[in-house]
Amino acid sequence: MKIAVLGCGHMGNWLAQELAVTHPVGAFDPVSSRVEALGNVEVLAGLDKLTDFQPELLINAVPLKETIPVFEEVLDKVPQNCVFCDVASIKGELPSFYRTCNHPFLSVHPMFGPTFANIRALEEESAVIIRESDPDAAALFHSFFAEKGLTIFDYSFDEHDRMMAYSLTLPFVSTMVFAASMDKNAVPGTTFKKHREIAEGLLSEDNYLLAEILFNPHSMEQLEKVINRMEFMRHVILGRDYEEAVTFFNKLSYNVGGKAPVNSDL
Repeated sequence: MKIAVLGCGHMGNWLAQELAVTHPVGAFDPVSSRVEALGNVEVLAGLDKLTDFQPELLINAVPLKETIPVFEEVLDKVPQNCVFCDVASIKGELPSFYRTCNHPFLSVHPMFGPTFANIRALEEESAVIIRESDPDAAALFHSFFAEKGLTIFDYSFDEHDRMMAYSLTLPFVSTMVFAASMDKNAVPGTTFKKHREIAEGLLSEDNYLLAEILFNPHSMEQLEKVINRMEFMRHVILGRDYEEAVTFFNKLSYNVGGKAPVNSDL
């Protein structure tokens, strides 16, 4: 299959290199050196070059805010049967776009990024393939992800964004609250150091990507949950209620995979 990759940041770079092993791949990025550094990938000097390249699959790996505008810009530059593919972390308005673009589509979410994952060892990582995607294109990526050892999840667009609110917004908000409470003072302690490293990694991501993840329509439910739990902890701490604190700690242990204590109603 002839594949074009638009955007050669971390994810686009990885996809272009890996797919070029078994498919002819052409790539475009406004920073041309990113494409030139890729081996075995044809350099597309501009989006207009898609007309000559004639891709069967177009992977849009540009920043989230530019995904739909870039799709719109190339509508008249690719064959009518070209499959449009996004790798967006939040699907948002993409379902509406796909309903009107008159192209088959594939929507995936490789759930590993440059901050916390080793893209050369993905056996413990996951990827999502959206259920509404074109069956043939979905089958291609199912095989591709499986070859990399990824655990593959099948979600609808709505299920995906609801799950992302839980799996991304919840830890992001928790980490941001920690970072917002920090100052520049150096402090001893492994626990603090590990939390700081997580915060540093998170905040090294693209600011707009972080904002889009937080602006997921389903994020408020998770944010309210964090606020409610913080209020409860405040209540327990102010009351110095050891019995309530132990019950709370047991529930936390159970939530992260521990066993429920005997005589517990958890």
